[in-house]
Amino acid sequence: MTAQHLEPTREFSLPWHRGPLASYDCETNGLNTATDRIVTAALIRPNRQPLEWLSDLDGAEIPETAAAVHGISTEHAREHGRPAAVVVEEIADAIAGELSAGRAALVVMNAPFDLPLLDAESARYGVPTVADRVGCVEPVVDPLVLDRHFDRYRKGRRNLESLAAHYGVALDAAHTAVADARAALEVAREIGERYEAAQVPAHRLHLRQVQWHREWADNFQAHLRRKGERDAVVDGSWPLRSVPAQRAGGAS
Repeated sequence: MTAQHLEPTREFSLPWHRGPLASYDCETNGLNTATDRIVTAALIRPNRQPLEWLSDLDGAEIPETAAAVHGISTEHAREHGRPAAVVVEEIADAIAGELSAGRAALVVMNAPFDLPLLDAESARYGVPTVADRVGCVEPVVDPLVLDRHFDRYRKGRRNLESLAAHYGVALDAAHTAVADARAALEVAREIGERYEAAQVPAHRLHLRQVQWHREWADNFQAHLRRKGERDAVVDGSWPLRSVPAQRAGGAS
């Protein structure tokens, strides 16, 4: 059963960080959104238990470098994971359910990685994408986009662990999907609390993030070219990429 598109509830007239938020995260076997696979995933839902998934990757391998990050080996995934096609179907439907019923804005840290990868997995197994189910994947809240915009001159890394430390958010089990999804949500809320300019309804914030990410991408691309990478291209599309790609220009 797929989710049906409904008009957003009146809760979306509130500043987004005061309203209901869901949060999605996945751990993968690589960084290429077109070819790599979901290993584990989690969806934090307002006032309900999180949903968690472990995939068998349909027999695909998990390189040691990826397993060292999230702790899931090929053998563990094959023994304990559920069929990848079923997992992908359930993830896409669960996310669509949160968006389509106007239940929550969706927090995704570095959305142009996680969401296109889910789309690629959906295409791989012939199941409807989130966009197929709801028409438009919004509103999305991306802590990375917000942090880059509101604190653009801060030096240092901007991965989730760094953002959690900077904004005073607990992250005790980094690189487990449920812990990362929960931390991303709390980082997003903290940014919303700190910056008055961020305190707008969720759908308005979504549109602003489209612009802010494109501005960042244009500036980063220009920076790379000034440094001698004359063919550097940084995709400015958000929250979905215009073309499949690796995590170029992602949080470091």
